[in-house]
Amino acid sequence: YEIFFDEFEKVPDLKRGAYLYIRLIHRWPDDLIEIRTKERLIQSEWRQVTFTYDGSGKASGLQLYLDGKPAEVEVRRPSVSGPITTSAPLEIGDKALGNPYKGQLGDLRLYNRPLRAGEIEQLAIHYPIRTTLADASDKRTKEQRDRLREYFLSYDAPERFRRLHAELRRLKADKEELDKVVPTVMVMEEMEKPRETAVLGRGDYRNRGEKVTPGVPAVLPPLPKGAPANRLTLARWLADPSHPLTARVAVNRFWALYFGAGLVKTAEDFGSQGEPPSHPDLLDWLATEFVRTGWDARAMQRLVVTSATYRQSSRVTPELLEKDPENRLLARASRFRLPAETVRDNALAVSGLLYEKLGGPSVFPYQPKGLWEDIAYGDVYSAQSYTPGHGKDLYRRSMYTFWKRTSPPPSLNTFDAPDREKCTARRPVTNTPLQALVLLNDPTYVEAARALAQRMITEGGKDPDRRIAFAFRLATDRKPTPEELKILRELARQDSATYRSDKGAALKLVQVGESEPNPKLDASELAAWTTVASAILNLDETITRE
Repeated sequence: YEIFFDEFEKVPDLKRGAYLYIRLIHRWPDDLIEIRTKERLIQSEWRQVTFTYDGSGKASGLQLYLDGKPAEVEVRRPSVSGPITTSAPLEIGDKALGNPYKGQLGDLRLYNRPLRAGEIEQLAIHYPIRTTLADASDKRTKEQRDRLREYFLSYDAPERFRRLHAELRRLKADKEELDKVVPTVMVMEEMEKPRETAVLGRGDYRNRGEKVTPGVPAVLPPLPKGAPANRLTLARWLADPSHPLTARVAVNRFWALYFGAGLVKTAEDFGSQGEPPSHPDLLDWLATEFVRTGWDARAMQRLVVTSATYRQSSRVTPELLEKDPENRLLARASRFRLPAETVRDNALAVSGLLYEKLGGPSVFPYQPKGLWEDIAYGDVYSAQSYTPGHGKDLYRRSMYTFWKRTSPPPSLNTFDAPDREKCTARRPVTNTPLQALVLLNDPTYVEAARALAQRMITEGGKDPDRRIAFAFRLATDRKPTPEELKILRELARQDSATYRSDKGAALKLVQVGESEPNPKLDASELAAWTTVASAILNLDETITRE
């Protein structure tokens, strides 16, 4: 007979393992019984293997046990026609190549009768324990002591303890399975003995000067008495209700989201080099309210957007514009262009393409070909080429977009999204011709315009004015003026005539993007209304917070 492992193969958990084969041979290679385990075995782990054979000449008479338990097997050769006896001596190794066995063998036993299941379990579990007990207690290894303890709690302890131990084993197994699916991140750990830190003369690490220890600025509240000067204490100090800075910085950034600028305009700098608050009492009240509500960020958003200040009109008189061009006095609603991510997400939402799933891995929306390849640095670096995603991944919120710092997403970069080389608390806001080119030509916005056009045709009715008004309400939250209606109606008429005479151009336009155009709609009509929808998505009001 032969017992052997096949060549190593990769298994799903990335360990290396192999199937275990049992062969009973009368004549090689056409007359034999062969079975194989259904599971791969990790050869670096100790396993107890037992097999019995009843002499029937059939695979059904061959039973395989792993660690005293019946193993699931796959029958490869079902029967043998002759005896399996041989006059050759017992050999351990590769018979064909003469290679020695590579591994460890703890025990080898041959019996002249099939063992019963209980006897096999005794061999697998109890015999190693008896062998360990034969050694003097002071000579046992930690592994042997652990094996004895496990055996006692599993088989020999009172029933109550055996039951509790079995429950503990089950819970540990559940925890291991959970740990496999929970993502891990790099963390830091405090050293048992903190490293000594000193001022370095001219930055030279060999020129150590005055010894320094962790602390906080003297102008701010001190650390709690008796608390260790570590990162946990610092975190608790920052979130302490008596801390004068943390809550103010947070609510100032909330305010900037809705008004374009914070009460302290220099959101990145609350120090002496920053700008003083325009409304110090309001800043103080918002900060204390933030702490009072238990640092409830959602409650603060609701507080701001339901305030009378936020709900003002953005209309401005010439006199007020001259006196307060930046609206620092908050006499009106602030008017500013939306952030880059919101410009894209708004177009997708208006068109109906936005996929609002929360969480998940980063996605790869449309991007011009070759951008990453132009700055690739060889095969040793990751992300050398860009492959756009497919399906709903193309329409996820912009916050899920994969970001390569050396090549930021160009459509977001054009709208002043930072490159993420450094932390940015306040973004610049620009208005450039490149932004209009992105809104007119980027596949995301062309596809969004076509999807909005489909909604205009299917949901807006047959009347052109109603279609335009439908899209206008979606994009700007108002009705178009008579003059705007006239311009867009004429645009739809002209483009409809153009695309009816050039079906190829119409098909080319409506097929931009991965989503399929509505096959029930005429391509020429859809292309014409796509142009109208694109004009609406390009309106200053569409990309501006009014």
